[in-house]
Amino acid sequence: MTSLTVTPGGALRGTLTVPGDKSITHRALILSALAEGDSLVTRYCRGEDCLNTMRALQAMGIPIQEQPDRLLVSGKGLWGLSEPSQPIDCGNSGTGIRLLAGLLAGQDFFTVLTGDESIRRRPMGRVVKPLRVMGATIAGRKGGELAPLAVTGSRLTGMAYQSPVASAQVKSSLLLAGLFAEGQTSITEPRRSRDHTERLFRFFGIPIREQGRALVLDGRPATGWPGVNELPVAGDFSAAAFFLVGASLVPGSDVTISGVGVNPTRIGLLTILQEMGADIQVLNPREEAGEPIADLRVRAASLRGVTIGEAQIPQTIDEFPVLCVAAAYAKGRTVISGAGELRVKESDRIATMASELRKMGATITETQDGMVIEGAAGRPFTGASCRSHGDHRVAMSMAVAGLVADAPSRIDDTVCIETSFPEFERKLLELTTPL
Repeated sequence: MTSLTVTPGGALRGTLTVPGDKSITHRALILSALAEGDSLVTRYCRGEDCLNTMRALQAMGIPIQEQPDRLLVSGKGLWGLSEPSQPIDCGNSGTGIRLLAGLLAGQDFFTVLTGDESIRRRPMGRVVKPLRVMGATIAGRKGGELAPLAVTGSRLTGMAYQSPVASAQVKSSLLLAGLFAEGQTSITEPRRSRDHTERLFRFFGIPIREQGRALVLDGRPATGWPGVNELPVAGDFSAAAFFLVGASLVPGSDVTISGVGVNPTRIGLLTILQEMGADIQVLNPREEAGEPIADLRVRAASLRGVTIGEAQIPQTIDEFPVLCVAAAYAKGRTVISGAGELRVKESDRIATMASELRKMGATITETQDGMVIEGAAGRPFTGASCRSHGDHRVAMSMAVAGLVADAPSRIDDTVCIETSFPEFERKLLELTTPL
């Protein structure tokens, strides 16, 4: 079992980049595989989650040349995938397995999708049920509620779907299935979820349109789409979040994170931190591959508690663990509600963050769909031995908490960090090492 020990010390100072966006990398790989010809994906996320999606596409006959900073994907067109000889292992990636389920539902071959212990606990019915309405043939544990999923490619028909949850994974899975379906597919969400899939569809030239609150896609396009000369992946805001919070909490810090994606559907944490009093500047805004990016400069500031409701959760869902750290160190009370989705992530992130931060002296009350956090008003946390619960975001969030503890803190079982941010420890040490 690997572990990470964080010793509190001086301020965080310097400039860094973060890995390419994990969500965008998954989608860029899939759409490049379905394109006709080569696409060059640069600055991609090299975390295990994305590499597992790459391996899945390679197993289905897509040539991909891998280099540390770029992937050359030789797309075979909309109908160019072939049946893999082995079950596809999606590892720890909920995005990977759910998007691949949609992609494979309309193929003419059989596939088994599985993953690690965490993935086999996570709900799959939210994509399996609407895919079955489109005509998909998918079997799985508990009637398709749990992986492994056995997907027998079928002839699909488009549908109008009213999603009960604001989930980019559900939306993206159905859009990918819709490419292979006869007729029109439309998807309406209760609130807008992250829109990386729609942006990449447009970047590749795949016709998709908005009608009111619905996304509409015509299936089985008469012509395919060409590969792209370069698809640069924006820096992952979810990875930047750990340094935004860390530099906000540690006195004297001044950190600039270059080339971060600032898609409006992803930066709920930025808005919340600024509401809490954080000193964060958005510099040099620009656009690459259809995504807005910018440099973020963050300096230490005194934070205060806030109230966070259901409407803010979709834009903050992945940053919730490190947001808890900020709230636990802030002055005053933070109330989070409408976040029940967090109980079915890589871990139950409401329970795990409450449990681990209590070890460091935080005062937290769990609710069914959130928590109430009584901030420590800048008093150091208690150095402690913590667990990641196999959740990469919990592991990195507790490392950030360790920066403002009164003694070293150890986080056990940190191999999970490899799923999204393999260089996290090195980047953190570079910022905290005295000049």
